[in-house]
Amino acid sequence: MVRDRDPHPPPLELRHPGPLLGRAQSRLTGITTETLVSHGVDGREPAGLAVPADGAELSQADATARPGVDRTTMVSLTDGPEDHGLVERRPSPYDRRRNVVALTAPGEECLLQAERARRAAEHRFLAPPSEEAATALLPALRTPAAEEDPATGRPSLSAHAG
Repeated sequence: MVRDRDPHPPPLELRHPGPLLGRAQSRLTGITTETLVSHGVDGREPAGLAVPADGAELSQADATARPGVDRTTMVSLTDGPEDHGLVERRPSPYDRRRNVVALTAPGEECLLQAERARRAAEHRFLAPPSEEAATALLPALRTPAAEEDPATGRPSLSAHAG
């Protein structure tokens, strides 16, 4: 039996999840970065704003666990917003050896506006498929994106939850 072959198959790199996810990530990063620049932050800085956003008095070292980044990266994520007056480092009221990172009032407003812009950019990015497909995409990506929890052996995103 002869199978009908697609006369115009997609390029080889678009037939497998790795390259497709890589292209999608690259495109989303570009769209998001372009959108956030108009709010005075680059594509990475909202992570530096979001960590102290819940009002918790987190040391910079403790804050690294929130977005799942190392200390050096967290310092760089905090430097830009601090230079713009969006976050401040100050001595911990509980341990003078540590600094806490806190949002300033302009930082709270910037984070609110940047988060709205980021969501709008993501909505535009996901707009081409149907609403049902876009809604199904996030849960579908959570399983392969999850790391295995050593205690349970099941996928977990808790290390990346913020």
